[in-house]
Amino acid sequence: MLICYDVILAQLIFFKLFCVQNKEKERKAREKETKERESRYSNGHLFTSLSVSATTLCSACNKSITAKEALSCPTCNVTIHNRCRDTLANCAKMKQKQQRLALVRNAATLPNVALRSKNPILKERPSSAIYPSETLRQSFLGSRKGRSTLSLNKSVSTNNIAGSLNDDSPVGLRRILSHSTDSLNFRNRAMSIESLNDEGEMYYASMLEELEKDGKDFEADSWSLAVDTSYLQSQRKDIIKRQDVIYELIQTELNHMRTLRIMEGVFRRGMLEEVLMELGVVHAIFPCLDQLLSIHSNFLSQLLQRRNNSLAPSSTRNFTIQKLGDILVEQFSGKNAEEMRKCYVEFCSRHLKAVKLYKELLARDKRFQQFIRRVSRGSLLRRHGVQECILLVTQRITKYPVLIKRILDNTKGNEEESKSLADSLTLIRELLCSVDQQVQELERAQRLQEIQSRLDPRAETKVKGGGVFGGGELLRRRLIHEGALLWKTAQGSRLKDVHVLLMTDILVFMQEKDQKYIFPCLDKPAVLCLQNLIVRDIANQQRGMFLISHSTPPEMYELHAASKDDRNSWMKLIQQTVSNCPSREDFPLIETEDKALLRRLRADIQQKDREVLELLQERVTLFSDLAEASGGQNVNVPTNSRNIFRADTPYAPQAEKLLNDAIVEGRQRSVQHYREYLCCWVPALSVHRYNSPLKQQVPYLYIFKSI
Repeated sequence: MLICYDVILAQLIFFKLFCVQNKEKERKAREKETKERESRYSNGHLFTSLSVSATTLCSACNKSITAKEALSCPTCNVTIHNRCRDTLANCAKMKQKQQRLALVRNAATLPNVALRSKNPILKERPSSAIYPSETLRQSFLGSRKGRSTLSLNKSVSTNNIAGSLNDDSPVGLRRILSHSTDSLNFRNRAMSIESLNDEGEMYYASMLEELEKDGKDFEADSWSLAVDTSYLQSQRKDIIKRQDVIYELIQTELNHMRTLRIMEGVFRRGMLEEVLMELGVVHAIFPCLDQLLSIHSNFLSQLLQRRNNSLAPSSTRNFTIQKLGDILVEQFSGKNAEEMRKCYVEFCSRHLKAVKLYKELLARDKRFQQFIRRVSRGSLLRRHGVQECILLVTQRITKYPVLIKRILDNTKGNEEESKSLADSLTLIRELLCSVDQQVQELERAQRLQEIQSRLDPRAETKVKGGGVFGGGELLRRRLIHEGALLWKTAQGSRLKDVHVLLMTDILVFMQEKDQKYIFPCLDKPAVLCLQNLIVRDIANQQRGMFLISHSTPPEMYELHAASKDDRNSWMKLIQQTVSNCPSREDFPLIETEDKALLRRLRADIQQKDREVLELLQERVTLFSDLAEASGGQNVNVPTNSRNIFRADTPYAPQAEKLLNDAIVEGRQRSVQHYREYLCCWVPALSVHRYNSPLKQQVPYLYIFKSI
């Protein structure tokens, strides 16, 4: 019996100790959980750990975040460093919730103040950190419709309203009511980006209404549906087809103008005024936007004016445009065509960089994200994002040849109109070809700079004649074509992967190593001169070709492409480049420092000459406009600019002699000036760099031979 009692007592003691230990563990677990929750809860933020990418930036210090120290608040979508959580401002959305709860608890203590009634038609505005709730804000600030001239009821002063609140009233409510009447102005209110506007369509209502007003006459899908049925039935079939295409031309031009105005009035203005981006960044995303707006606005106004002049008597819907070729010829020739070429070359060549920059800004700038998200709520802007607008602008110029060709095909019985349309079709095709060619040249120049930046700074290779070819020689030349080929060497007859650059006068072979380009060290030079180069295909091999150099002794390169078509394309391009290859006297293989200096000076002088010529042409145009405005008659600017400085008077020979003497004297003085300048600069620079007396003998007058 005694033994049983001892056993029971031991079990009770063990059970008591076990319970105490469990309670201690639970207490420690609760304390640990409390500490973790307190560590995660800071300034109203409820932080949680998460994994982030390498490009994520801290919202507090704007530096990159690693995965180990990333914290995120799911309430306000803020991502910060672990060490930055104490420096972050209070959680705005958590504060809004607390203020709403406080307003509900103290709603009974609010005085009955009769102010403007809320407009029930307006949509609910998203809340901001300043105004606790939409209902309270609307109660005190009135409807949004007349908010720009907001004023309180004359019988109620702000002092009386603020004085009726006690110290227990919510802070947000006291702050709203304590402001003076002037501080209630909508334009001076410091609000968050989300609360500035309801939707993009509401915010830009005036512009969108104007766009809809411009296109109300072209809402129908075709001309056949836009005119009356009786008027349509009175027209021939070929006329109906022609008018349908003309209608499509005007309709698509309206859509293009809408795209440009959205880019200018919505995105660019918002990025400058709301997101506060730098002007250079915005211009990089939307280059030449003002010029494009001016060009297409004038073109569209002419088309709409021709449509209005072609209306049937006593009708606002029925029209038949008989003559359109004159407008098209004027638009795609002369000064207008040159402006279009410049604008579209710059815009299209920057297309990829603009989209890339937009994506980078959208990924790291939260204000920009909020702006894009807000303006995209409108029904029109859902289909016109920044990327879509940029793409539509680049594609617009390619639509004109198709539409004009269809108009020409459906034009019968009018030889003058057919000739004008044919001329305009030729002009737009030449313009499009010129734009494509210049865009490709700019893209190849950008690609050459990328290749040169990836070239190992220490990379160099020897060429025939004992010179050393470095990376700086690449930028002197123009890239024509590039691609991957297989180079069969004599060492073991193995095929080496090489990246080949076809340039102005040479072929350059490169290899990639550690994400850098180097010149391969093989049995033949990595730079092959194109002068008198022989290109032959390899018998019984569809993808191989031989390149035989004109050096002494001649060398043969065996290259293999990925396919027969690729091989044929390479052979054709190489043969064309060989036929246009400059001589070594005009374009040396390796340029010395002195020659590079002279070349840069010549290029600068030629550029200044072009600028002077453009200024003189603008001056002549201004004089022509002045004469037209003064005399009231048109003055034709002569095509030959030399005629401007000649006169049909008896004193013309004497004036010509004086001008020639002045030109000769000016040339002599300029030659003497440059000779003195280069005598004290170019030789000193050459001696300083090379310490060679041969560099003293610089052909100074050689600069002026090219002018």
